[in-house]
Amino acid sequence: MAATDGVPMIEAVGLSKFYGDFAAVRDVTFSVHAGEIVAFLGPNGAGKSTTMKLLTGYLAPSAGRARIAGFDVAEERLKCAARLGYLPENGPLYPDMTPLGLLKFFGEARGMDRAHLKRRIGEVVAQCALEDVLEKPIAKLSKGYRQRVGMAQVLLHEPDVLIMDEPTTGLDPNQIRDVRYLIREIGRTRTVLLSTHILQEVEAVAGRVILIHEGRIVFDGTPDQMKNGHATMDEAFFALTGGVRPTEEPCQAPAAE
Repeated sequence: MAATDGVPMIEAVGLSKFYGDFAAVRDVTFSVHAGEIVAFLGPNGAGKSTTMKLLTGYLAPSAGRARIAGFDVAEERLKCAARLGYLPENGPLYPDMTPLGLLKFFGEARGMDRAHLKRRIGEVVAQCALEDVLEKPIAKLSKGYRQRVGMAQVLLHEPDVLIMDEPTTGLDPNQIRDVRYLIREIGRTRTVLLSTHILQEVEAVAGRVILIHEGRIVFDGTPDQMKNGHATMDEAFFALTGGVRPTEEPCQAPAAE
């Protein structure tokens, strides 16, 4: 599914989500274009997961709009779903199924014809290195393999856009390395937005950082621009979020020389 030239693949326009008087997300605006891998950073409770649920249609915004590949998430749900792959932190994996059975189930639920589904299962199994566990119950798999199964499931219908929430949480160092490699490979042909609070993740996979704090965007730029004189990403992160309330306008990356 080719993207329309110039149209952002992910777009948030004034997104807000209120629970009574509490603002989980307030006036969040940004866009992500084709071919970008963007890390969505923030402290725990900053609004990362809420924003992702608004972008994917899992939550309805109190105000603002979300668009995927130019389609309004609230008004054109099926068109958005056809172009979107969403991997939440705890993905919908059925423990009694095998990876093969799960992929067949989701492919049939999406209405994929038998020949196309068979071809795509073979491709995502190879891409996510699931050959050795294809017939094992998901309940018996390591968390690393379960994460790969989740990725295979969201890649199955060849979405243009992937949104992933904390894709390496709870994994061991080898599993983290494998998942990061897979994200970089996926990013060669798709648009990726991944939520994380692991700063090493940002430098390992992302070319751009969007930082949210207390429900507002406080930075949007490259990892190097985020450092902006700080020795480490950790120091930059603290400077932007450590006890300092965000301003009305996000910090913009310095203009290129």
